[in-house]
Amino acid sequence: MEQYFQHGNTELFYLKSKDKRLAGIIEKVGKVKRRVIPDLFAALVHSIIGQQISTKAHESIWQKTVAKFGEVTPGSILSVSAEELQSVGLSFRKVEYIRFAAEKIRSGEFDLNALYDMPDEEVCARLSSLKGLGVWSAEMLMLFSMQRQNILSFGDLAIQRGLRMIYHHRRIDRRLFEKYRRRFSPYNSVASLYIWAVAGGAVEGMKDYAPKKR
Repeated sequence: MEQYFQHGNTELFYLKSKDKRLAGIIEKVGKVKRRVIPDLFAALVHSIIGQQISTKAHESIWQKTVAKFGEVTPGSILSVSAEELQSVGLSFRKVEYIRFAAEKIRSGEFDLNALYDMPDEEVCARLSSLKGLGVWSAEMLMLFSMQRQNILSFGDLAIQRGLRMIYHHRRIDRRLFEKYRRRFSPYNSVASLYIWAVAGGAVEGMKDYAPKKR
């Protein structure tokens, strides 16, 4: 059964009280449902699979992976050859990244469970130290697997686009971004769901104020 990022009235009331424009967005969009993968290793594999390919291709390869292994675990990944992993549509490089993570985790060198007791900054640093995972990927894992409550990604282009659309900025620099991150804290993750919704066209008539490219 699919699971979704958990949030409710507490987070929504808080965000609406802090920002009138975001309050209007929340009212127009309604409850946002975004799928999560609670198992952190499976989510990590899902993240690596999706790099630099279309959403459709990502979902197709993920479904083939799940069909092949049933449960996506370090043990199930390492029980087959690299060639078998490639047979579901994975590139050589992605297979390398996935097997590297599986080996680190199975050996105990990288303790996934320990991440749950760490602060956000440390979790992000630890996850992004794995081959094939950068800061953005780590942040998405923190949000869409660990369900951390306070994630707003500066490196996410759709977040920047959504912020431009809501607040009529031509560009989002780090200073502006930090202003909004402080405003939405400690519920940046829920704010992110609505900013993504705006960037994806959920509210009719909103436009991107970024300068037109010549």
